[in-house]
Order: sequence, then structure tokens, then C-alpha cells
Amino acid sequence: MKASEFNASDYLETAEDVKEYLQAALDENDAEFFIDALGVVSRSKGMKEISEKTGLGYHSLYKSFGTGKHPRFETVYKVVSALGLNFRLV
Repeated sequence: MKASEFNASDYLETAEDVKEYLQAALDENDAEFFIDALGVVSRSKGMKEISEKTGLGYHSLYKSFGTGKHPRFETVYKVVSALGLNFRLV
């Protein structure tokens, strides 16, 4: 039996799934983990669509959310907004 690698994006079917996934990532208080999760969501929704909504280059988005990368907050903010979400402090 061959096992396949887990890919969270396979389970992000609804806007609520995306919201809960990103909230869980934020709850870990680990910036790198959140950036990785945001990259997973962006790829699951389609980088081209995110690129069009943010006005950011398709290839630069892929680079920004690669493993170990540290995108600018402006980029993170635009991607979160393109997903129809916003940041809220409580």
C-alpha cells in the first residue's frame, strides 16, 4: 500500500474552511507557520486569481510564500484581503 503525502489544500473546500484553517494557524503564534498556511490557501484558490485580485505578480507570489520565506506585511495583507478576509485583534 502506497501512502500519499498530506496536502491541507485538498480539504479547503469552502470559505469557512479557509477561515478556520488560517485562524488555527494564527492561534499557533508562529509567523512562519501562518505564512506557510497562507501559501497553502493561496495555491488552493489559485495563485493566478490571487495575483489578479492583489495586483501582485504571479511568480513573485509563489516566491513570497515558498518554504522559509518572509513576505512583506503589505503582501500578506493584500493576500488576506483577496481571500475575502481581514485581520482582527481581540
